[in-house]
Amino acid sequence: MIDLYTAATPNGWKASVALEEMGLDYTVHSINLMQGEQKKPEFLALNPNGRIPVIVDGDANGTIVFESGAIMIYLAEKTGQFLPESGPARSQVLQWLMFQIGGVGPMMGQANVFHRYLEERIPTAIDRYQNEVRRLFTVLDSHLTDFEYLAGDYSIADMANWCWVRTYEWSGVSVDGLEHLQRWKNSIEARPAARRGVEVPNKIDKEALLKGAKSVVTR
Repeated sequence: MIDLYTAATPNGWKASVALEEMGLDYTVHSINLMQGEQKKPEFLALNPNGRIPVIVDGDANGTIVFESGAIMIYLAEKTGQFLPESGPARSQVLQWLMFQIGGVGPMMGQANVFHRYLEERIPTAIDRYQNEVRRLFTVLDSHLTDFEYLAGDYSIADMANWCWVRTYEWSGVSVDGLEHLQRWKNSIEARPAARRGVEVPNKIDKEALLKGAKSVVTR
């Protein structure tokens, strides 16, 4: 049994989607980020950086893994699923996984901060991050012109990127005109395991969340 410490964020969903897709048994421990539970000593003992998600594998060693990308690789290697063992195929999956970790996630995160959370409106910063998110989306769209999934077959790279891309409205970025990206996004949303994964630790009412939100922009 695996213990998952998580919250309803794209990085948290990366772990739960992987667990669902791989058919692993796990117990969910919901971490209240607003109350700072991720900064409490008992959580910091699992992840000194005070960030979700974290898993504790109930194997003989009680392995602890933090950082969402590392968790996905660990689970893929544990099960032998969604990540080739070696060679160019494995490299392709890891490249697109790192594309999310180093690009899509951080840029969407910054877009969220300046577009949604910061009280002071800084148009230059909002434009900078929304434009960069849109650029990264066009990279994905262009690549997906020739591929059903990012590395050919469905993989942890698709799970990771999808968990972020699916929240594009919250970042204030449009996917209009990106037909291959939309096709890819919709195909993953049709997967029952992926849908279950993004309802962990709780289902978000998307319509309520976006009610009264700022207009989505096209960049």
